[in-house]
Amino acid sequence: MAFGKGRGNKRTSTSSYASTITMVVFVALCVVGVWMLSTNSFIPSQITQATTRTVIAETERSDVSASSNGNEEPEPTKPESDEHPTFQDNPGKLPDDAVKSEDEQQKSAKEKTNSKAGDEGERQNQKQETETQQNNEKENKKNDEGQVKEVVKEFEKEQKEQREEDAGSQLGNNKGTQEQENVQGKDMQDVKQGQDQDSNTDVTYTDATKEELPLEVGKRYASQKSKDQENGQQQQQQEDQNSKNEENGQQQLDDQNSKNEENGQQQQQEDQNSKNQENGQQQQQEGQNSKNEENGQQQQQQQQQQEDQNLGKEESGQQNMENNNMVNDENVKEQKNMKDENGQQDEQSTTKEENVEQQQAEQKDEKKQEGAGASGFGSGIPKESAESQKSWKSQATESKDEKQRQTSESNNADSIMTGKAWELCNATAAYDYIPCLDNEEAIKKLTSRGHFEHRERHCPEDPPTCLVSLPEGYKESIKWPESRDKIWYHNVPHTKLAEVKGHQNWVKVTGEFLTFPGGGTQFIHGALHYIDFLQQSVKNIAWGKSTRVVLDVGCGVASFGGFLFERDVIAMSLAPKDEHEAQVQFALERKIPAISAVMGTKRLPFPSRVFDLIHCARCRVPWHNDGGMLLLELNRMLRPGGYFVWSATPVYQKLEEDVQIWKEMSALTKSMCWELVTINKDKLNGIGAAIYQKPTTNECYEKRKHKKPPMCKNNDDSNAAWYVPLQACMHKVPTNVVERGSKWPVSWPRRLQTPPYWLNSSQMGIYGKPAPLDFTTDYEHWKHVVSKVYMKEMGISWSNVRNVMDMRAVYGGFAAALKDLQVWVMNVVNINSPDTLPIIYERGLFGIYHDWCESFSTYPRSYDLLHADHLFSKLKARCNLVPVMAEVDRIVRPGGKLIVRDEANVIREIENMLKSLHWDVHLTFSKHQEGILSAQKGFWRPDTSQTST
Repeated sequence: MAFGKGRGNKRTSTSSYASTITMVVFVALCVVGVWMLSTNSFIPSQITQATTRTVIAETERSDVSASSNGNEEPEPTKPESDEHPTFQDNPGKLPDDAVKSEDEQQKSAKEKTNSKAGDEGERQNQKQETETQQNNEKENKKNDEGQVKEVVKEFEKEQKEQREEDAGSQLGNNKGTQEQENVQGKDMQDVKQGQDQDSNTDVTYTDATKEELPLEVGKRYASQKSKDQENGQQQQQQEDQNSKNEENGQQQLDDQNSKNEENGQQQQQEDQNSKNQENGQQQQQEGQNSKNEENGQQQQQQQQQQEDQNLGKEESGQQNMENNNMVNDENVKEQKNMKDENGQQDEQSTTKEENVEQQQAEQKDEKKQEGAGASGFGSGIPKESAESQKSWKSQATESKDEKQRQTSESNNADSIMTGKAWELCNATAAYDYIPCLDNEEAIKKLTSRGHFEHRERHCPEDPPTCLVSLPEGYKESIKWPESRDKIWYHNVPHTKLAEVKGHQNWVKVTGEFLTFPGGGTQFIHGALHYIDFLQQSVKNIAWGKSTRVVLDVGCGVASFGGFLFERDVIAMSLAPKDEHEAQVQFALERKIPAISAVMGTKRLPFPSRVFDLIHCARCRVPWHNDGGMLLLELNRMLRPGGYFVWSATPVYQKLEEDVQIWKEMSALTKSMCWELVTINKDKLNGIGAAIYQKPTTNECYEKRKHKKPPMCKNNDDSNAAWYVPLQACMHKVPTNVVERGSKWPVSWPRRLQTPPYWLNSSQMGIYGKPAPLDFTTDYEHWKHVVSKVYMKEMGISWSNVRNVMDMRAVYGGFAAALKDLQVWVMNVVNINSPDTLPIIYERGLFGIYHDWCESFSTYPRSYDLLHADHLFSKLKARCNLVPVMAEVDRIVRPGGKLIVRDEANVIREIENMLKSLHWDVHLTFSKHQEGILSAQKGFWRPDTSQTST
């Protein structure tokens, strides 16, 4: 219900048109009324704006009553025509000057009009009051908008260095600009609400991040500004129309008053009224028709005008006043028609507004580009240089015998959502399924298993798109470092290893936990004592300084690698998926680095000359067989000057078998020019360890009498490691001082940030700069992104993150930037990318070669966080993204995270697939065709399973 203020008491008595006396009095009063109207026809606009107000809510009514001074008596509403709303008089008060002015006007109206004329005047006054109220509210809204703009402006100034403020201010400003330019109308407002961001920017924040992101400030103000600006624009149109109404109405009244003064007799007045009725209606109709042609609503206006004319004919004796009121009514109708016209023009104006919005948004983006890059949301670093590709080999080109598994499958990532639903994998391995290690069909076709071929990778021709189930009773994993000592039994529900190795302190079942006392076959009394024993045996090992990156072959449950963290050493723990049930899965659940792999017939997926030390404690590898082929593979991966620690029974036991193995190993290591540095015994654990060192020159190779094992051919690439068969040969040691492997890296932690000595300034880096500068720039970039964006704006609780994988590492800058956190990072260098993995090892980190068109060699639920920087856009040209996302879902733990940086269209594609997997997408942001996404995996699994694997 709306309320309005009247300006005089209404008369309810009716006139008798049949009475001649009444007509005479009426004429006399009209003459007096004309004189009074000519002196004060309207309330001054300044008084109206200052004192009249339409009350639209109970709270506003109390405010108006408190501020008014005059008194008016309330009257009940009277029915009006359908085209106008019904109003009530407001029993509020008006200032004295407003009362005085209105009294004069009402007095004139009573003397010259009947009750109908009074009603019409009342209606017009109420319309004017409504418009005045809206004008006042418009001014208030403008003031509020100005304050909001000032706040946002100040906010942007203070937070310029951070991306979230840039994104927030952009959202708020774009939203405000769009709403100000919108043509008013509720329907169009609903349509335009979805367009409150510029065409190049798409931001979505959820509850998980809103407390951390200042962008919410921009959202809050933008929402209020949208409502204020809508009302303000409507009021602006009404204000303009009201001004026009006043001018037209005043002109018509002045003309009519002038004529009335010249005619003082009744017949003249009647003739004039008749003439006015005909001429006025004709002029009004013609003028209105012209307006209707402009507004596109001629038929509607004619019908409405005819109704007014009929009403005027019925009251022909009062035509003079009626004509004046009709002018005002027409103006009101004109305003209504203009609104209708605007409503019809909304669709046409939308395109123009969107173009203006886009231009303004692009200008704002250009101004903010520097700040956006600084905060890390933009690409932040140049794209890979096409020219630089000529300077770098990829693992695919290095591995001459690599099997071609690239596919021409469709890249339509939506097919999994539209073609069929996700299903559970129906594999024998169930919740431990590793597609490339559990391919039973391929394993059955093997002709030999003597060299552990059945433990090697055999990937399905069609990568699986199914999802791996969860073990019953699975819980969120225990945090590091507590996880090193115990894990939930139901997360890895296997007890066989506890049964056969419990006496060696590998693992034990303790209630609902699996506990790890920290022992192993060779260090029953704890790994730390064993680690210190090794360094005491050879001082130059220097854990955490000279020796930083270790390969632990046949790692068991990886307690050796788990306790090396306390010496600032990282170990790549390696073991096959064999009868030692789930040993690598135990390691990963304990938050210790490990992969499932075997030393069989192919090279391990690591570069040459990268490990500082290789360790084998009862690893059950027959090093001496097949011409020492497996030990020669260790020689390929071991850094010149690096150590091989062999802790096994042939070193310290005198059983016939052990003696024979020791004899053969001694001959083999001697022919390989490995120096036996020491054989030392650990009395506490009752074991011994032989420690060998690889030569740093080729002198020994050249002096050998027997060239067995032989030297590899010169064209044999020692870095080629992707499905490359093993060879029983040795590669020469680099002797050129600028060649990788000719020097030992600088001590840790300096090596993390020092460009490798063998990076040549004449060589172009991945991003187009000289290689050493490219390395440094990449490191600085990732330090900034990690500290400013990943730590603060992703909604990630890093205390819950331990196992991290960079799915597309370049120089390892992302992993290096996480150095101070209690995390480890598996750096993956894709086989078709520049081979930068040696650089990653050189700086004291580790990683692996891989092709993401295939499954990764790890157990399900292995990692807490996966990071993919421009990975998926590059994969689309080679393989379908749906199996890749199924693999991501397999690797990540429930509660684990995914961060994707890629092209904006790819981000949207990944987001859709993640949502179909019931992941919680925390944040998406895109700008300049680049985007970023953060998501978290839940516990959801499909209800249906595949019919076959």
